[in-house]
Amino acid sequence: MQLSLYIGAAILLLDQLTKWVILLRVMDPPRVIEVTGFFNLVLTYNTGVSFGLFQGDAAWQPYILVFLNLAVSAGLLIWLHRETHKGGSAGLLPWAVGLVVGGALGNAVDRLHLPGVVDFLDFHLAGWHWPAFNVADSAIVGGVILLIADGLFQPGRKGNKEAGIGR
Repeated sequence: MQLSLYIGAAILLLDQLTKWVILLRVMDPPRVIEVTGFFNLVLTYNTGVSFGLFQGDAAWQPYILVFLNLAVSAGLLIWLHRETHKGGSAGLLPWAVGLVVGGALGNAVDRLHLPGVVDFLDFHLAGWHWPAFNVADSAIVGGVILLIADGLFQPGRKGNKEAGIGR
């Protein structure tokens, strides 16, 4: 559990630091900075959820999304606490939960004091752009990948025992 909190705090700090640098140093004034032929630095504010889904201007929407961030974070931490107190190895779970919680909290901070979540990493290929993202988003995706890997391949998980995986 403690490892997850350290990882989450590190991700939260790294996320907020990179957004501060982008907002106050790199994107003042806002522009597109071509770094390579497939990567730009941009400045966007995501008022929706993942990949810009559910964008809206309702005054209450940021608070609902912050509440969801906090609820998911609390749920993951409670789950981790229960899993680690059952005995045995926690596997990838502390890393996964730390990444997701840190990322969720990083984006929640933005929603409370900015027009939306600051996104600035823009990858593109042949005219197609992946939706811009940030450090918090990267941590969340990495954490989810680790959660899936942990569930599929960690010995001792209930579903793995039944399926004969990880013996």
